[in-house]
Amino acid sequence: MDFTIEKYKELCDAVINNYKSITIKSYLTKKPKGNFVLIRHDVDRKPKNAVKMAEIEHEIGIRSTYYFRMNNDVFVPKLIKKIANLGHEIGYHYEVLDKAKGDFKKAIEIFKNELQEFREVCDIKTICMHGNPLTPWKNCDIWKKYDFNQFEIIGEPYISLDYDSIYYFTDTGRKWNSNFNLKDSIGGKFIKIRSTDDLINSIKNKKFERVCILIHPNRWSDNFAEWMYELIWQNIKNIGKIAIKKYRGVRALEL
Repeated sequence: MDFTIEKYKELCDAVINNYKSITIKSYLTKKPKGNFVLIRHDVDRKPKNAVKMAEIEHEIGIRSTYYFRMNNDVFVPKLIKKIANLGHEIGYHYEVLDKAKGDFKKAIEIFKNELQEFREVCDIKTICMHGNPLTPWKNCDIWKKYDFNQFEIIGEPYISLDYDSIYYFTDTGRKWNSNFNLKDSIGGKFIKIRSTDDLINSIKNKKFERVCILIHPNRWSDNFAEWMYELIWQNIKNIGKIAIKKYRGVRALEL
């Protein structure tokens, strides 16, 4: 079974035994040399799963970055502080253009207010957009009009990482580097793999010098009923993503 908490632990073991593990903030501030792995978590749902992963990482010596959405189900200060106290970086997983329905002026006001709420819980130095496949907006486009540095933010993974020198692996769609990605794209070293075991073997063999791995905690579980539900529901969503991609392609040609 793939996408289990136990399988994630195997991935973490491979990382710590073969690479240096760093946070997004450390990458941006220290400009590390040599081989390293960045583990980035987009906490879209089920923040308790994120805590399980953070505890596993802490136990074996990994420090990673957790980006939390601002909604009632995910923005749980108690859990966010628990992860931060384990030595991990906390970031803001913003979706302000979606919330503002494409209104940039309204979106930046939402960003300011939500960032302030996060900073009342812990220090925030990096941010990362949330990608909703059902909306036409790409949230990081807000930085084409505004500058996140004015908010004392030092970076955004979709903008600030050098993907010409970093290999990117994402579990979006509950598959690795799949064709179901509508917004999770970086245009750099993007290699398709079949399973977490393939990724683990590549890391053990040190196939790539520098790696960034995106993990969505809600997709990983050791509860079979939860695991099966996520598998079925994600496959349904993937079919929908294909339809959306085709529709947007046709619309682009028409325009």
